[in-house]
Amino acid sequence: MPLALYALTVGAFGIGVTEFVIMGLLIDVSADLGVSIAAAGLLISGYALGVVFGAPILTALSSRWPRKTVLIALMVIFTIGNIACAIAPNYETLMAARLLAALSHGTFFGVGSVVATGLVAPERRASAIAIMFTGLTVANIAGVPFGTWLGQEYGWRTTFWAVAVVGVIALAVLTIFLPRDDSEPEPQDWRSDLATMGRPQVLAGLAITVLGYAGVFTVFTYIAPVLTQVTGFSDAAVSPILLVFGGGLIIGNLVGGRLADRNLDRSILLTLVALSLSLLVMAFVLPEKGLMVAMVGLVGAAGFATVAPLQMRVLEKAQGAGQALASSFNIAAFNLGNAIGAWGGGLAIDHGPGLSALPLVAAAFPIAALVLFFAARRYEHKGQSRDRLAA
Repeated sequence: MPLALYALTVGAFGIGVTEFVIMGLLIDVSADLGVSIAAAGLLISGYALGVVFGAPILTALSSRWPRKTVLIALMVIFTIGNIACAIAPNYETLMAARLLAALSHGTFFGVGSVVATGLVAPERRASAIAIMFTGLTVANIAGVPFGTWLGQEYGWRTTFWAVAVVGVIALAVLTIFLPRDDSEPEPQDWRSDLATMGRPQVLAGLAITVLGYAGVFTVFTYIAPVLTQVTGFSDAAVSPILLVFGGGLIIGNLVGGRLADRNLDRSILLTLVALSLSLLVMAFVLPEKGLMVAMVGLVGAAGFATVAPLQMRVLEKAQGAGQALASSFNIAAFNLGNAIGAWGGGLAIDHGPGLSALPLVAAAFPIAALVLFFAARRYEHKGQSRDRLAA
C-alpha cells in the first residue's frame, strides 16, 4: 500500500479522536464551564449534526477543486476547530468550535475514500478504504483513552491542543505524500454530482448504511450501564472491556475490506448477517460475564466489518460522476445511524423494555438493512433484465 494511503490514515485518526474523546471528558467540561452533564452531552450531538449537514455541503462547494487541495483545506479547518475548542471561553463558543471541527469530518472521509481507491489496483480498493478507516478504529482503542487520561490529568483543554497537533502532523504528511493535483481527474460539476444522488441504487445504499450502523450504536451508546447494571461488572471493568470492543473494530474493519475486495455484495450480506446474529446472541448472554466480554468484541468486529463494503457499494453505484458527493453522503449516513441508534436505545430504556432488551432492539436495525439490501438487489436485477431485453 502506498504511503499516501497511510497519510489519509493519520488524518482519520485525528478526526476519530476529536469526535469521541469528549465522551470521557463530559464531567470535566461541565464542571469547568458551569453547565449540566446533559448539556455537555449535547456537544456530541452537535458534532454529529455538523457531520450530517457539513459533509454534502462542503463536498458540493469544493467539487471543482483538486482532491488533494480539498483534503488539505479540510485538515486546516479541523486544526482551527480544535484550537478554537481548546481556547473556548464558554459553552456556546465550545459548541460552535465543535461544529466547525465537524465540518471537515464527512467530506474528509468521503473524498478520502475516493482518493484511497485511486491509489491502488482495482482489486484492492475496498482494502484501501479499510486501511484509511483504520485511523478511526485506532483512535477508539488508543487515542480516545489517552486523550481522556490527558484531559483528566492536565485539563480538558490540553486534549484539544494535542488533537490540534495531530492535525498539523496530518496536514504535513498529506501535503508531502498525496499525489500532485495535476495527476488527479478533473473535478465534476456539483450539479451533475447532485443528480447522481437521485439514483435508486445510491439512495438504497445510503439507507442500508443508516440502518446497519444504527444497530451498533443502539448498544454501544449505552454499553457502560448495560455492563454494570445488567451484567454486573464494576465501573472499573468498563474501560478494559471497551478495549476489547476497540480491538474488534480494528479486526472487523480489515476483514471487511478483504471480503469486499473478493465479492462486494456477498461481503455486505455476510457482515450484516454477522452483526444481526451477534446482537441476538448478546441478548441471551447478558448475565454471563465471560460471554459478554466476547460478544462485545464480536459486535465491534461485525459492526465495523460493514464499513468498507457499504462505503464501496455507494462508490460503485455512483459510477464516476458524483462519487465524492455520494461517498460524503454515506459518511453522513453513518453518523445519522449513530444518532438514530442512540435515540432508539434511549426510547427503549425510558419507555420500553429497558437496558436488558437493548441488543434485541439493536438487532432489528441490521435485519431491516438486510431486507432492504435484498430488495435493492432484486430491483437491480430486474433493471438489468429489462436492459438485456431492450438490447
